[in-house]
Amino acid sequence: MNEIKRITSFTVDHDKITEGIYLSRVDGDVITYDLRTRIPNAGDYMDNLTMHSLEHMFATYVRNSEIGESVIYFGPMGCRTGFYLLVREMPHERVLAIVKDVLGKIIAHDGEMFGASQKECGNYRELSLDAAKNEAKRYLEALNSKEQTFEYPQ
Repeated sequence: MNEIKRITSFTVDHDKITEGIYLSRVDGDVITYDLRTRIPNAGDYMDNLTMHSLEHMFATYVRNSEIGESVIYFGPMGCRTGFYLLVREMPHERVLAIVKDVLGKIIAHDGEMFGASQKECGNYRELSLDAAKNEAKRYLEALNSKEQTFEYPQ
């Protein structure tokens, strides 16, 4: 039997990761960003309501942003400490600017939760605009609190 390779994200020392945005991997012209909203293994994880709600809002806004045509995927990490954003190759600083802009739009959103109906979502009852706004604010503050190098800590 061939030895199974560890996936890239399992080779990062999670004891050193803090909130921020990291370059997770590059596959051809597709870049995977680790949008780490929580410190791993610190006991403070997103609950499903928060994770699901921010995913609805962020995915909608980022796909409607100036880089929307380059967005491949946005979704939560199973460990509930962040999200993955996959985009076609572009400067990291541009991605960071869009992420911050999208978070600001979520915080300022005045209207209905995106995709909050039975026809649009498989778990539409578990959504909260307030939860999405709180997490967006928390993450935006973390991104603004320090320079983002896009590199995992060593």
